[in-house]
Amino acid sequence: MTLEEFLGSNSTEKRMETVTQALEELLVAARKQDSLTVGVYESAKLMTVDPDSVVLCVLATDEEDEDDIALQIHFTLLQAFCCDNDINILRVSGMTRLSQLLEEDTEDSSNGNEPRDLHCILVTNPPVQPLQSPALQNISSFCEESRCTDQWVPCLEMQVR
Repeated sequence: MTLEEFLGSNSTEKRMETVTQALEELLVAARKQDSLTVGVYESAKLMTVDPDSVVLCVLATDEEDEDDIALQIHFTLLQAFCCDNDINILRVSGMTRLSQLLEEDTEDSSNGNEPRDLHCILVTNPPVQPLQSPALQNISSFCEESRCTDQWVPCLEMQVR
């Protein structure tokens, strides 16, 4: 490995860490502002009704979800819709971390309720008090840079803390 390769990979790793941290900050802030739509079907409904309010689409999977053909078809349709409507998309692995961020309790499962579907999360921009966070700007820049390098759906890995 050359010095340039080493330095390049190191800066890429730092950039990925920065964007992952920005995503975590954005999701927590959006949850507090009630600007999240969680679930594949709920997200599809919102994008049909009001696609202009959506600023980010997060598609989340873990290894066990990779073989779920129905979920992959939903993801393909959601990605196409997002591309048509200029909505930034991120693919994320780390459902456990997403669950932690969104304060998904295991109590929901114990009292008979199904756990929420965290495979698709939309961040919306409320018309009254728009989200103008540095985290959203950081993620938008990352998505734009990724598109410039022909990576239309950038991937991030979220680590459990």
